[in-house]
Amino acid sequence: MPEPGITLVPVAAGLIFLGTYLVLALGKLPGFHLDRTGAALLGASLVVVCGVLTPAEAFYAIDGNTIALLLGMMIVVANLRLSGFFRLATDWIARHAQHPVVLLIAIVIASGIFSAFLVNDTICLALAPLVLDVVTRLGRRPVPYLLAVAMASNCGSTATITGNPQNIVIGSLSGISYGHFAEALSPIALAGLVLTIALIVLFFPKEFQTRERLEATSDRVTYHPALMFKSLAATSILVVLFFAGAAPAKAAILVGGLLLLTRIVKNTKIYREIDWPLLLMFAGLFIVVAGFEKALLSPSIVASVGRLHLESIPVLSVVTAVLSNVVSNVPAVLVLRPFIFPLHDQKTAWLTVAMASTLAGNFTVLGSVANLIVVQKAAARGVPIRFWDYFKIGAPLTILTIAFGAWWLAH
Repeated sequence: MPEPGITLVPVAAGLIFLGTYLVLALGKLPGFHLDRTGAALLGASLVVVCGVLTPAEAFYAIDGNTIALLLGMMIVVANLRLSGFFRLATDWIARHAQHPVVLLIAIVIASGIFSAFLVNDTICLALAPLVLDVVTRLGRRPVPYLLAVAMASNCGSTATITGNPQNIVIGSLSGISYGHFAEALSPIALAGLVLTIALIVLFFPKEFQTRERLEATSDRVTYHPALMFKSLAATSILVVLFFAGAAPAKAAILVGGLLLLTRIVKNTKIYREIDWPLLLMFAGLFIVVAGFEKALLSPSIVASVGRLHLESIPVLSVVTAVLSNVVSNVPAVLVLRPFIFPLHDQKTAWLTVAMASTLAGNFTVLGSVANLIVVQKAAARGVPIRFWDYFKIGAPLTILTIAFGAWWLAH
């Protein structure tokens, strides 16, 4: 007769997994202040307490490469932001854009390119308030330009492993090189940026279908030349290392660590720029998902899910996009992990998951953390971005870009 503890472990693992992902989907636990990070940490603790994983198994479940890469990139972006680089870039755009469409294109390109290499969430955190300042000075309607920041950051981040948190996870799990990843997905990212411009112009005709010219405007921009030079040099070296085949996690944490060796800015200022809750959420999710896999994912269950034809790029794209909008993109990637490994062409499958989970973030304003950052920054300045404002552009953009991405990867 089996011991009661043995039969209860799978039940406990299932309840912990479902509870954690329910809070992830809702954003917080109703009636409590438990947010996504808290849910992930509580779930991880319960996985160990209930005996689903031993403390050692829980520790080894955390993917150190993912945490190191994300932390290193956050340090790099923190230095760029503190140096005044992003303020200088947006001021340059304001002074040289002579038409609303040119201004929109410049914002989309800046948001897309920065997000491709420097993690889209951090780029939105830096650019959203600066773009709001620029368009306000120019007397333009803020909403379409803020939508451009969010949507372009999602599209642009598709291009590389360091574009967003879910790509960082996929890069670590898949072993795909930085160069191959960029070669496969950059055309999809570029198409997304073009479609972002086209759809925003189409849905905001009064803002962009005009002959009105923008008057050059500039405020005095404060920046630190020495810190900016150092940060840009470090960023350039880091990108070269990525494409040269260096392990992304090692390169990022090394460059990030070297940037802390400075007499220009106190390290405490850099630490305040780092998204510590996101790193903690990652660690907790790795443990929760590992417990779920160990206790509940038998070979027969994996085989049953495999009969959904996940090897088909269109099918996998749709499954990933739907799951990403239900529980968010990073948790979706971790849930799909055990079902990707048995597939014959794992690299193409991972590229498909990266493409679909990222572009699915444009579907609604709740689709990605980058969107929420832009909305929150705008609301703090008295500029509301309503659900429909986002959805009327984000939904068609998501469908078109994922359809194109699936077609591109299949050919």
